[in-house]
Amino acid sequence: MFVSQRLIRASLRRLLLPGLALLVLQATPLHAAVGDPYSIVNSKHNLSISGPGAVRASTEGDICIFCHAPHGKNGQIPLWNRQDSQATYKPYTSSTLKATVGQPTGSSKLCLSCHDGTVALGMVLNRSTPIQMRNSIGPIPVGATRIGTDLTGHHPVSFTYDNALVTADGQLRDPMTLQQQVRLDQDKQVQCTSCHDPHRNQFSSFLVVDNTASALCLDCHAPAFWNNSVHAMSRATWNGSGLNPWPHTTAKTVAANGCENCHTPHAAGTPPRLLNFAKVEDNCLVCHNGTVAAKNLTPEFSKASVHPVLTTSYLHDEAENVMSPNGRHSACADCHNPHATTATTSKATGLSGSLLQVKGESIGGAPLTAVNHEYEICFRCHAENGGHSTSQIVRQFSQPNIRLQFSPGNSSYHPVVAPSKSIQDRTLLSTASSSQIMLCTDCHNNDQGPGAKGSGPNGPHGSIYTPILERNLTQMDNQPESPFAYALCYKCHSESVLMGDQLHGTHVRDHQAACSTCHDSHGVQTQPHLMNFNTLYVTAAAGRISYIDQGGGHGSCTLTCHGSAHNNKTY
Repeated sequence: MFVSQRLIRASLRRLLLPGLALLVLQATPLHAAVGDPYSIVNSKHNLSISGPGAVRASTEGDICIFCHAPHGKNGQIPLWNRQDSQATYKPYTSSTLKATVGQPTGSSKLCLSCHDGTVALGMVLNRSTPIQMRNSIGPIPVGATRIGTDLTGHHPVSFTYDNALVTADGQLRDPMTLQQQVRLDQDKQVQCTSCHDPHRNQFSSFLVVDNTASALCLDCHAPAFWNNSVHAMSRATWNGSGLNPWPHTTAKTVAANGCENCHTPHAAGTPPRLLNFAKVEDNCLVCHNGTVAAKNLTPEFSKASVHPVLTTSYLHDEAENVMSPNGRHSACADCHNPHATTATTSKATGLSGSLLQVKGESIGGAPLTAVNHEYEICFRCHAENGGHSTSQIVRQFSQPNIRLQFSPGNSSYHPVVAPSKSIQDRTLLSTASSSQIMLCTDCHNNDQGPGAKGSGPNGPHGSIYTPILERNLTQMDNQPESPFAYALCYKCHSESVLMGDQLHGTHVRDHQAACSTCHDSHGVQTQPHLMNFNTLYVTAAAGRISYIDQGGGHGSCTLTCHGSAHNNKTY
């Protein structure tokens, strides 16, 4: 609804000094304000009787009076006319926040005199009685525009944005290079008016610039590696099923939503880092459930063996110690950096683009801010934090630290960190090589993923086989040998070759001993051929449990297995 020029003239005469009113009228033709669909006249900030919104005055015709008066009574800029809020606010905070944020000041304090909901909209200083609003509305009604006094879920305001903050944060732009759209106040502080222009609503929510592809966010924020990431470039759209992944935007693609795929500047579900949804994992799964992303990850976390994302992600904190996380937990962000993930895979290291710029631990035990190898991510939880291992087998030589199991200095190991020490392994299939480097995910992966020749998502999110194994691996004795029983082993090793020799054929096929009864699949410090007996089935004979390698695929054992004593028995 447009107002008449007569009402605007009357408002200007009452609110502005005569000389200033003349300058304004000369500089801006009245029809410009009336005809401009984005001006305050045609926005919800016009609280006068002529306003287009549901919240407006009963009889008051002045537009500017709800915020400004020609003679400010409290001396606040800009000629402020509203009753101050006396509220004490709970400011935004997070473990990664580098700015000093206290009580709102400046224009943010003025904005909150309406938007915190503690002061009636009609409480202006130059009227002896409050302006009456339609439907007896007092403070701003409950809804999206009523921020309240708890600001923990809203973008921080009233903090100094200077070079010291840029240096401390590491992912902010130099304040001297900010675009004209984002405006710091006279004290170089970020305020509500840095992002919002209360007098003009061209870009919705009174934003100072169109925020498509997070243009406004990226005026200040400079997240490393963002520009080449999938979330900055993907043209994927929501298919309309399930929960709307973008409830507070009108953008239709991942790229157009940018930061707002995961974050919101107001009323965040997870206040620290302003995430959209209250459950941290929902900020990922709302798209990665097959409604935006191609693959549906949600069912993976309900399988028999999973990384416990759905039950422990609330323990994750972005600032937690790499080597000592906050209790046993698993969150999407432990393995994926949403600001850096890409669709490529490194040919040199096999590191998936989905794992770029993720924290981890080196083979030497040093913390890493960005891994170069997949196993370095696994070590973060399964190395020094060895109690996080899910193995149920009690070994002759116990080593819960997986990093040490894969050490290149060990007598034997699967070649995850370094090539195998076996020059030639006659049991390997033609698709495998003793000089080939493996990935943790060659064994630990989705049972329905591409590695298992399925159509499900790739990665160790969950599996029906414990511990998150891509294929079945029987770990109990007295089970018949079959391609399914040891499918994981037979992915690389030839069943026919193994069952055709005396050692394996006798033990695995004839006596139904599991592969894991003799072999520890990660690595063993002092034993060749991954020999590390399962002590549930193997006990001492002649006072000891021992295997001695005699070369050429032969060896001797001294042990008791299933009640049968082997005293230096040779194979």
